[in-house]
Amino acid sequence: MHPRTAWQAMAQRPLSFLTSSWPWRSLAYLTSGILVGAAAVLVFTTGLVVGLALLVVLVGVAPLVGVVLSSITVATVERYRLRLVDLDSLPDPHREPDSSGFRPWVATRLKEQVTWRELMFTLVSAASLWWLDLLVLAFSFGLPVLTFVSADHETWPWAVFGGIVLLVSPYTMTSWAGARGALARSFLAPRDDELGEELREVRASRVRMLDSFDTERQRIERDLHDGAQQRLVSLGMTLGLMRLDTPADSHLAVLLTEAESQLSTAHKELRSLIRGLNPPVLADHGLVAAVQDYASRFPFPVTIDLQLPGRLPRQIETNMYFLINEAMTNIARHSGAGHASVLGRYHSDLLVLDITDDGHGGVDPDTGSGLTGLADRLKTLDGRLRVSSPVGGPSLLHVEVPCHFV
Repeated sequence: MHPRTAWQAMAQRPLSFLTSSWPWRSLAYLTSGILVGAAAVLVFTTGLVVGLALLVVLVGVAPLVGVVLSSITVATVERYRLRLVDLDSLPDPHREPDSSGFRPWVATRLKEQVTWRELMFTLVSAASLWWLDLLVLAFSFGLPVLTFVSADHETWPWAVFGGIVLLVSPYTMTSWAGARGALARSFLAPRDDELGEELREVRASRVRMLDSFDTERQRIERDLHDGAQQRLVSLGMTLGLMRLDTPADSHLAVLLTEAESQLSTAHKELRSLIRGLNPPVLADHGLVAAVQDYASRFPFPVTIDLQLPGRLPRQIETNMYFLINEAMTNIARHSGAGHASVLGRYHSDLLVLDITDDGHGGVDPDTGSGLTGLADRLKTLDGRLRVSSPVGGPSLLHVEVPCHFV
Protein backbone atom coordinates (compact mmCIF):
# COMPACT_ATOMS: atom_id res chain seq x y z
CA MET A 1 0.00 0.00 0.00
CA HIS A 2 1.29 3.44 -0.87
CA PRO A 3 2.10 5.58 2.20
CA ARG A 4 -0.50 8.15 3.13
CA THR A 5 1.60 10.23 5.52
CA ALA A 6 5.20 11.39 5.86
CA TRP A 7 5.75 9.07 8.82
CA GLN A 8 4.44 6.10 6.86
CA ALA A 9 6.85 6.96 4.06
CA MET A 10 9.79 6.86 6.45
CA ALA A 11 8.90 3.25 7.35
CA GLN A 12 9.67 2.16 3.80
CA ARG A 13 13.00 0.74 2.76
CA PRO A 14 15.66 3.50 2.59
CA LEU A 15 16.03 3.36 -1.19
CA SER A 16 12.26 3.47 -1.73
CA PHE A 17 11.92 6.43 0.62
CA LEU A 18 14.88 8.41 -0.74
CA THR A 19 13.76 8.01 -4.35
CA SER A 20 10.13 8.91 -3.57
CA SER A 21 8.58 12.36 -3.58
CA TRP A 22 8.14 12.47 0.21
CA PRO A 23 11.45 14.23 1.06
CA TRP A 24 10.62 16.89 -1.52
CA ARG A 25 7.07 17.19 -0.24
CA SER A 26 8.42 17.65 3.28
CA LEU A 27 10.84 20.30 2.06
CA ALA A 28 7.99 22.16 0.35
CA TYR A 29 5.85 21.86 3.50
CA LEU A 30 8.53 23.30 5.78
CA THR A 31 9.57 26.03 3.34
CA SER A 32 6.01 27.21 2.83
CA GLY A 33 5.51 26.98 6.60
CA ILE A 34 8.26 29.55 7.09
CA LEU A 35 6.58 31.92 4.65
CA VAL A 36 3.11 31.45 6.12
CA GLY A 37 4.42 31.78 9.67
CA ALA A 38 6.34 34.97 8.91
CA ALA A 39 3.25 36.46 7.25
CA ALA A 40 1.13 35.47 10.27
CA VAL A 41 3.60 37.17 12.62
CA LEU A 42 3.43 40.36 10.54
CA VAL A 43 -0.38 40.40 10.42
CA PHE A 44 -0.78 39.53 14.10
CA THR A 45 1.78 42.05 15.28
CA THR A 46 0.29 44.84 13.17
CA GLY A 47 -3.29 44.00 14.18
CA LEU A 48 -2.48 43.77 17.89
CA VAL A 49 -0.42 46.96 17.97
CA VAL A 50 -3.02 48.97 16.07
CA GLY A 51 -5.94 47.42 17.96
CA LEU A 52 -4.46 47.98 21.41
CA ALA A 53 -3.42 51.51 20.52
CA LEU A 54 -6.95 52.40 19.38
CA LEU A 55 -8.77 50.34 21.99
CA VAL A 56 -9.07 53.36 24.31
CA VAL A 57 -11.47 54.96 21.84
CA LEU A 58 -13.23 51.66 21.03
CA VAL A 59 -12.03 51.87 17.43
CA GLY A 60 -9.47 49.19 18.22
CA VAL A 61 -12.11 46.48 18.48
CA ALA A 62 -12.25 46.13 14.70
CA PRO A 63 -8.50 45.40 14.27
CA LEU A 64 -8.66 42.88 17.12
CA VAL A 65 -11.63 41.13 15.50
CA GLY A 66 -9.67 41.19 12.25
CA VAL A 67 -6.79 39.42 13.99
CA VAL A 68 -9.16 36.66 15.11
CA LEU A 69 -10.74 36.28 11.67
CA SER A 70 -7.36 36.28 9.92
CA SER A 71 -6.66 32.98 11.66
CA ILE A 72 -9.37 31.44 9.46
CA THR A 73 -7.27 32.25 6.39
CA VAL A 74 -4.16 30.81 8.04
CA ALA A 75 -6.05 27.61 8.89
CA THR A 76 -7.42 27.32 5.34
CA VAL A 77 -3.93 27.63 3.92
CA GLU A 78 -2.67 25.06 6.46
CA ARG A 79 -5.37 22.55 5.49
CA TYR A 80 -4.27 22.92 1.89
CA ARG A 81 -0.57 22.65 2.77
CA LEU A 82 -1.22 19.61 4.96
CA ARG A 83 -1.86 17.54 1.85
CA LEU A 84 1.89 17.64 1.23
CA VAL A 85 2.55 15.38 4.23
CA ASP A 86 -0.85 13.80 4.88
CA LEU A 87 -2.92 12.68 1.90
CA ASP A 88 -6.15 12.43 3.94
CA SER A 89 -7.54 15.91 3.37
CA LEU A 90 -9.38 17.82 6.11
CA PRO A 91 -12.87 19.18 5.37
CA ASP A 92 -13.74 22.78 6.16
CA PRO A 93 -15.72 22.63 9.44
CA HIS A 94 -17.19 26.14 9.17
CA ARG A 95 -20.94 26.29 8.59
CA GLU A 96 -22.81 28.65 6.33
CA PRO A 97 -24.34 31.75 8.00
CA ASP A 98 -28.10 31.86 8.38
CA SER A 99 -28.27 34.96 6.18
CA SER A 100 -26.10 36.64 3.60
CA GLY A 101 -23.89 39.63 4.24
CA PHE A 102 -20.63 40.46 5.96
CA ARG A 103 -22.03 41.11 9.44
CA PRO A 104 -23.87 37.72 9.74
CA TRP A 105 -20.73 36.00 8.45
CA VAL A 106 -18.58 37.65 11.15
CA ALA A 107 -21.13 36.88 13.86
CA THR A 108 -21.29 33.22 12.79
CA ARG A 109 -17.53 32.83 12.72
CA LEU A 110 -17.02 34.41 16.14
CA LYS A 111 -19.55 31.99 17.68
CA GLU A 112 -17.91 28.86 16.26
CA GLN A 113 -15.49 26.88 18.43
CA VAL A 114 -13.40 26.01 15.41
CA THR A 115 -12.56 29.71 14.86
CA TRP A 116 -10.99 29.96 18.29
CA ARG A 117 -9.19 26.65 17.79
CA GLU A 118 -7.82 28.03 14.53
CA LEU A 119 -6.74 31.16 16.40
CA MET A 120 -4.84 28.99 18.89
CA PHE A 121 -3.14 27.12 16.05
CA THR A 122 -2.20 30.39 14.36
CA LEU A 123 -0.70 31.70 17.61
CA VAL A 124 1.30 28.49 18.06
CA SER A 125 2.40 28.63 14.44
CA ALA A 126 3.45 32.28 14.66
CA ALA A 127 5.17 31.88 18.01
CA SER A 128 7.12 28.67 17.41
CA LEU A 129 6.33 26.40 14.49
CA TRP A 130 7.65 28.57 11.67
CA TRP A 131 11.00 29.21 13.30
CA LEU A 132 11.30 25.52 14.15
CA ASP A 133 10.79 24.89 10.43
CA LEU A 134 13.58 27.39 9.79
CA LEU A 135 15.80 25.74 12.40
CA VAL A 136 15.33 22.26 10.90
CA LEU A 137 16.14 23.50 7.38
CA ALA A 138 19.11 25.51 8.65
CA PHE A 139 20.47 22.43 10.41
CA SER A 140 19.81 20.16 7.42
CA PHE A 141 21.33 22.43 4.75
CA GLY A 142 22.84 25.56 6.27
CA LEU A 143 25.17 23.71 8.64
CA PRO A 144 26.62 21.43 5.91
CA VAL A 145 27.19 24.41 3.60
CA LEU A 146 28.92 26.31 6.42
CA THR A 147 31.20 23.38 7.21
CA PHE A 148 32.07 22.88 3.53
CA VAL A 149 32.88 26.55 2.96
CA SER A 150 35.05 26.90 6.05
CA ALA A 151 36.78 23.51 5.77
CA ASP A 152 40.57 23.33 5.64
CA HIS A 153 43.23 20.85 6.70
CA GLU A 154 42.52 21.54 10.38
CA THR A 155 38.71 21.56 10.32
CA TRP A 156 38.09 18.70 7.88
CA PRO A 157 36.30 16.60 10.58
CA TRP A 158 33.59 19.26 10.63
CA ALA A 159 33.21 18.89 6.87
CA VAL A 160 32.71 15.14 7.38
CA PHE A 161 30.10 15.88 10.03
CA GLY A 162 28.39 18.31 7.65
CA GLY A 163 28.32 15.62 4.95
CA ILE A 164 26.66 13.17 7.35
CA VAL A 165 24.05 15.79 8.31
CA LEU A 166 23.33 16.41 4.63
CA LEU A 167 22.96 12.68 3.91
CA VAL A 168 20.37 12.22 6.67
CA SER A 169 18.58 15.50 5.91
CA PRO A 170 15.67 13.75 4.10
CA TYR A 171 14.88 11.87 7.33
CA THR A 172 15.38 14.97 9.48
CA MET A 173 13.00 17.03 7.37
CA THR A 174 10.40 14.33 6.94
CA SER A 175 10.27 13.39 10.62
CA TRP A 176 9.68 17.01 11.66
CA ALA A 177 7.21 17.54 8.81
CA GLY A 178 5.27 14.46 9.95
CA ALA A 179 5.18 15.68 13.56
CA ARG A 180 4.16 19.19 12.48
CA GLY A 181 1.41 17.76 10.26
CA ALA A 182 0.06 15.60 13.10
CA LEU A 183 -0.06 18.66 15.36
CA ALA A 184 -1.86 20.70 12.71
CA ARG A 185 -4.42 17.92 12.20
CA SER A 186 -5.12 17.75 15.95
CA PHE A 187 -6.00 21.48 15.91
CA LEU A 188 -7.82 21.70 12.59
CA ALA A 189 -9.69 18.41 12.24
CA PRO A 190 -13.45 18.93 12.69
CA ARG A 191 -15.10 17.71 15.87
CA ASP A 192 -18.35 15.74 15.92
CA ASP A 193 -20.44 18.77 16.89
CA GLU A 194 -18.98 20.75 13.97
CA LEU A 195 -20.04 18.29 11.29
CA GLY A 196 -22.99 19.09 9.12
CA GLU A 197 -26.36 17.49 9.80
CA GLU A 198 -26.04 15.22 6.76
CA LEU A 199 -22.60 13.99 7.82
CA ARG A 200 -23.81 13.37 11.35
CA GLU A 201 -26.71 11.34 9.97
CA VAL A 202 -24.36 9.32 7.76
CA ARG A 203 -22.20 8.57 10.78
CA ALA A 204 -25.23 7.66 12.89
CA SER A 205 -26.53 5.36 10.14
CA ARG A 206 -23.16 3.60 10.02
CA VAL A 207 -23.32 3.00 13.75
CA ARG A 208 -26.88 1.69 13.48
CA MET A 209 -25.85 -0.60 10.64
CA LEU A 210 -22.94 -1.93 12.69
CA ASP A 211 -25.27 -2.58 15.63
CA SER A 212 -27.71 -4.39 13.36
CA PHE A 213 -24.90 -6.58 12.00
CA ASP A 214 -23.86 -7.38 15.57
CA THR A 215 -27.43 -8.29 16.52
CA GLU A 216 -27.86 -10.43 13.40
CA ARG A 217 -24.57 -12.22 14.05
CA GLN A 218 -25.70 -13.09 17.58
CA ARG A 219 -29.04 -14.34 16.24
CA ILE A 220 -27.31 -16.60 13.69
CA GLU A 221 -25.00 -17.91 16.42
CA ARG A 222 -28.00 -18.81 18.62
CA ASP A 223 -29.83 -20.46 15.72
CA LEU A 224 -26.80 -22.57 14.82
CA HIS A 225 -26.16 -23.51 18.44
CA ASP A 226 -29.77 -24.35 19.32
CA GLY A 227 -30.77 -25.73 15.89
CA ALA A 228 -28.14 -27.19 13.57
CA GLN A 229 -25.73 -28.21 16.32
CA GLN A 230 -28.42 -30.04 18.27
CA ARG A 231 -29.55 -31.85 15.11
CA LEU A 232 -25.98 -33.01 14.50
CA VAL A 233 -25.83 -34.33 18.05
CA SER A 234 -29.13 -36.13 17.52
CA LEU A 235 -27.85 -37.58 14.24
CA GLY A 236 -24.73 -38.83 16.00
CA MET A 237 -26.87 -40.63 18.58
CA THR A 238 -28.96 -42.21 15.81
CA LEU A 239 -25.82 -43.47 14.06
CA GLY A 240 -24.62 -44.90 17.37
CA LEU A 241 -27.87 -46.81 17.85
CA MET A 242 -27.63 -48.14 14.29
CA ARG A 243 -24.11 -49.40 15.01
CA LEU A 244 -25.45 -51.47 17.95
CA ASP A 245 -27.67 -53.39 15.53
CA THR A 246 -25.03 -53.74 12.79
CA PRO A 247 -22.51 -56.61 12.59
CA ALA A 248 -18.98 -55.29 13.11
CA ASP A 249 -17.62 -57.01 9.97
CA SER A 250 -20.38 -55.89 7.61
CA HIS A 251 -20.15 -53.36 4.79
CA LEU A 252 -22.78 -51.24 6.55
CA ALA A 253 -20.47 -50.93 9.60
CA VAL A 254 -17.77 -49.48 7.34
CA LEU A 255 -20.23 -46.95 5.95
CA LEU A 256 -21.38 -46.07 9.48
CA THR A 257 -17.74 -45.46 10.52
CA GLU A 258 -17.25 -43.15 7.55
CA ALA A 259 -20.52 -41.32 8.31
CA GLU A 260 -19.54 -40.85 11.97
CA SER A 261 -16.14 -39.52 10.92
CA GLN A 262 -17.70 -36.98 8.55
CA LEU A 263 -20.28 -36.06 11.20
CA SER A 264 -17.51 -35.44 13.75
CA THR A 265 -15.67 -33.21 11.25
CA ALA A 266 -18.85 -31.26 10.47
CA HIS A 267 -19.54 -30.87 14.19
CA LYS A 268 -16.05 -29.47 14.82
CA GLU A 269 -16.35 -27.05 11.89
CA LEU A 270 -19.75 -25.89 13.11
CA ARG A 271 -18.43 -25.32 16.64
CA SER A 272 -15.54 -23.34 15.18
CA LEU A 273 -17.99 -21.27 13.10
CA ILE A 274 -20.20 -20.60 16.14
CA ARG A 275 -17.21 -19.63 18.23
CA GLY A 276 -16.09 -17.27 15.47
CA LEU A 277 -19.50 -15.62 15.15
CA ASN A 278 -19.81 -14.81 18.84
CA PRO A 279 -16.83 -16.10 20.85
CA PRO A 280 -17.88 -16.78 24.46
CA VAL A 281 -14.41 -15.88 25.71
CA LEU A 282 -14.87 -12.36 24.31
CA ALA A 283 -18.14 -11.82 26.17
CA ASP A 284 -16.88 -13.43 29.39
CA HIS A 285 -13.26 -12.28 29.63
CA GLY A 286 -12.73 -9.41 27.17
CA LEU A 287 -10.61 -8.56 24.17
CA VAL A 288 -7.20 -9.63 25.49
CA ALA A 289 -8.30 -13.16 26.39
CA ALA A 290 -10.27 -13.53 23.12
CA VAL A 291 -7.31 -12.50 20.97
CA GLN A 292 -4.98 -14.80 22.89
CA ASP A 293 -7.42 -17.68 22.41
CA TYR A 294 -7.64 -16.96 18.69
CA ALA A 295 -3.85 -16.70 18.35
CA SER A 296 -3.37 -20.06 20.08
CA ARG A 297 -5.14 -21.77 17.17
CA PHE A 298 -3.18 -19.93 14.47
CA PRO A 299 -1.02 -21.94 12.01
CA PHE A 300 2.17 -20.04 13.00
CA PRO A 301 3.42 -18.25 16.14
CA VAL A 302 1.71 -14.98 17.05
CA THR A 303 2.99 -12.71 19.82
CA ILE A 304 0.19 -10.96 21.73
CA ASP A 305 1.04 -7.89 23.80
CA LEU A 306 -2.19 -6.12 24.71
CA GLN A 307 -2.05 -3.91 27.80
CA LEU A 308 -5.44 -2.35 28.50
CA PRO A 309 -6.65 -0.80 31.77
CA GLY A 310 -10.04 -2.51 31.68
CA ARG A 311 -12.93 -3.72 29.54
CA LEU A 312 -13.65 -1.79 26.37
CA PRO A 313 -17.19 -0.69 25.45
CA ARG A 314 -19.01 -3.63 23.89
CA GLN A 315 -19.20 -2.17 20.38
CA ILE A 316 -15.50 -1.26 20.25
CA GLU A 317 -14.46 -4.54 21.88
CA THR A 318 -16.41 -6.60 19.37
CA ASN A 319 -15.19 -4.64 16.37
CA MET A 320 -11.57 -4.68 17.51
CA TYR A 321 -11.75 -8.45 17.92
CA PHE A 322 -13.09 -9.00 14.42
CA LEU A 323 -10.68 -6.43 12.98
CA ILE A 324 -7.73 -8.34 14.47
CA ASN A 325 -9.34 -11.59 13.33
CA GLU A 326 -9.68 -10.34 9.74
CA ALA A 327 -6.18 -8.84 9.71
CA MET A 328 -4.63 -12.09 10.94
CA THR A 329 -6.64 -14.10 8.41
CA ASN A 330 -5.31 -11.87 5.64
CA ILE A 331 -1.76 -12.40 6.93
CA ALA A 332 -2.20 -16.19 6.93
CA ARG A 333 -3.67 -16.23 3.43
CA HIS A 334 -1.59 -13.67 1.57
CA SER A 335 1.63 -12.66 3.35
CA GLY A 336 3.68 -15.86 3.47
CA ALA A 337 4.67 -14.89 7.01
CA GLY A 338 6.19 -17.19 9.61
CA HIS A 339 5.49 -14.93 12.58
CA ALA A 340 3.13 -12.11 13.49
CA SER A 341 2.51 -9.88 16.49
CA VAL A 342 -0.32 -7.80 17.91
CA LEU A 343 0.67 -4.85 20.12
CA GLY A 344 -2.02 -2.80 21.85
CA ARG A 345 -1.84 0.21 24.16
CA TYR A 346 -4.23 2.83 25.52
CA HIS A 347 -3.10 6.47 25.54
CA SER A 348 -5.26 9.49 26.43
CA ASP A 349 -8.65 8.09 25.33
CA LEU A 350 -7.06 6.50 22.24
CA LEU A 351 -6.73 2.76 21.63
CA VAL A 352 -3.67 2.05 19.48
CA LEU A 353 -3.02 -1.31 17.79
CA ASP A 354 0.01 -2.35 15.76
CA ILE A 355 -0.35 -5.62 13.82
CA THR A 356 2.90 -6.73 12.17
CA ASP A 357 4.13 -9.73 10.20
CA ASP A 358 7.42 -10.81 8.64
CA GLY A 359 5.88 -11.72 5.26
CA HIS A 360 6.80 -10.60 1.76
CA GLY A 361 4.97 -7.24 2.07
CA GLY A 362 3.71 -5.31 -0.94
CA VAL A 363 0.15 -5.00 0.44
CA ASP A 364 -2.08 -3.13 -2.00
CA PRO A 365 -5.78 -2.52 -1.25
CA ASP A 366 -6.56 -2.33 -4.97
CA THR A 367 -5.73 -6.03 -5.38
CA GLY A 368 -8.31 -7.24 -2.88
CA SER A 369 -6.05 -7.53 0.15
CA GLY A 370 -8.93 -7.04 2.60
CA LEU A 371 -7.79 -3.65 3.88
CA THR A 372 -10.88 -1.91 2.51
CA GLY A 373 -13.12 -3.90 4.85
CA LEU A 374 -10.89 -3.07 7.82
CA ALA A 375 -10.94 0.63 6.94
CA ASP A 376 -14.74 0.61 6.57
CA ARG A 377 -15.12 -1.05 9.97
CA LEU A 378 -12.91 1.63 11.56
CA LYS A 379 -14.80 4.50 9.95
CA THR A 380 -17.90 3.63 11.95
CA LEU A 381 -15.80 4.05 15.11
CA ASP A 382 -14.10 7.29 13.99
CA GLY A 383 -10.87 5.31 13.79
CA ARG A 384 -7.91 5.55 11.43
CA LEU A 385 -5.91 2.87 9.63
CA ARG A 386 -2.34 3.37 8.47
CA VAL A 387 -0.38 0.73 6.56
CA SER A 388 3.32 0.33 5.87
CA SER A 389 4.12 -2.64 3.63
CA PRO A 390 7.20 -2.23 1.45
CA VAL A 391 7.94 -5.01 -1.05
CA GLY A 392 9.93 -7.63 0.80
CA GLY A 393 8.29 -6.79 4.12
CA PRO A 394 7.75 -6.44 6.95
CA SER A 395 4.16 -5.17 7.03
CA LEU A 396 2.59 -2.97 9.70
CA LEU A 397 -1.09 -2.13 10.26
CA HIS A 398 -1.42 0.83 12.63
CA VAL A 399 -4.92 1.35 14.06
CA GLU A 400 -6.14 4.26 16.19
CA VAL A 401 -9.63 4.29 17.74
CA PRO A 402 -10.94 6.89 20.21
CA CYS A 403 -12.65 5.25 23.18
CA HIS A 404 -13.36 5.46 26.90
CA PHE A 405 -13.10 2.46 29.17
CA VAL A 406 -16.07 1.24 31.16
